[in-house]
Amino acid sequence: MSDATPPPMPDFPPPPPRPKKSRTNAVIVGSAAAAIAAVIVTGIIVMQSGNDDSKPTGTAAPSATDEDVTAADADEPTPEPTYEEVGVDSFTIELRTTERQCFGSAGCNVTVEPELTYVGDSGAIDPDALYAITYEVRGDQSGLVIETAELSNQTSLNYSPSLINTASAGTKVSAKITEVRARMQH
Repeated sequence: MSDATPPPMPDFPPPPPRPKKSRTNAVIVGSAAAAIAAVIVTGIIVMQSGNDDSKPTGTAAPSATDEDVTAADADEPTPEPTYEEVGVDSFTIELRTTERQCFGSAGCNVTVEPELTYVGDSGAIDPDALYAITYEVRGDQSGLVIETAELSNQTSLNYSPSLINTASAGTKVSAKITEVRARMQH
């Protein structure tokens, strides 16, 4: 047997082994560079093949009219929407009888409600306006009955039913629009 003594221990631990550098980052960067180069080369080839050899290559400057239209569009505010003029001829009116109570030769009490129809497109009516639609109810024993309905939000009609007294059950009751006034809602 030999008297071999082990080598002395160092005063500090050995440095940790260096980690191996990953080549993944290099592969990703290289692939991205190759893809970008391919796109650029393809774009150059497409641009050159699209140009006629007799014409110089370059970017065309916009014409003066293009600049004027673009500048005018940017400076002008959006135009206000236009709505149809609403008047007496814009509606038709019918009366719907909701109640009738007759008393023989004394006549009848009749309750009627207006059925207004807008002649055009109701979307062409100003949604911010309130229209007061005045109409005459004909057929009452004592003469004309004048009522007003209000149209708002283009389609919402508010009115009060009319109670009239007719001479008999066969009396024809009708209505006629006499005035339409518009005012802005608040």
